[in-house]
Amino acid sequence: MINLLPAQQKEEILQEKRWKLTLIAGIIILAFLICLVLMLFSIEIYISGQIEAQKVFLEIKEKEFESTGVQNLEKELNLANQTVLKLGSFYQRELNLTEILERVSGTLPPGTYLTTLSLTPLTVTGKEEFVAQVSLSGFAPTREILLELKENLEQEKLFSETYFPPSNWVKPTDIDFSVSFKIRQ
Repeated sequence: MINLLPAQQKEEILQEKRWKLTLIAGIIILAFLICLVLMLFSIEIYISGQIEAQKVFLEIKEKEFESTGVQNLEKELNLANQTVLKLGSFYQRELNLTEILERVSGTLPPGTYLTTLSLTPLTVTGKEEFVAQVSLSGFAPTREILLELKENLEQEKLFSETYFPPSNWVKPTDIDFSVSFKIRQ
């Protein structure tokens, strides 16, 4: 085919073809970009929905964990509190041997000494006022010193129900004595 059109018209037709191609390419690119944006938007909506669902599952699991974790912690704390209470009551009932020995030695008049000391804890049930039974035996040079020991033991507020057997009072000198008393709470 022979084109007999003038050069200016040929140029205009060529320009018009280029313009149509550019317009078609622009529309195709624009349609592609619109589809891409719509696809990205739908992906974003899907992901945000999944995130929200996972947040709900996470909150449910956290509540379950907290409730079981808190319950386990409460159980452990209750056990620890019970142990502390038991230890406290044990130590309240426990005898202070150092104090008892100090008080016993404080009641001994000069010249007396102990040969045996026996301390027997009593079972504490309810409102009993005595916690231990003490038995002592020893040596006193005279009956007057033994009488002084008896008075000292009876004056001590921690000791009660002091008992000296009658056999202690038979000899006037070089007395091997024994005594028993109870310790108050």
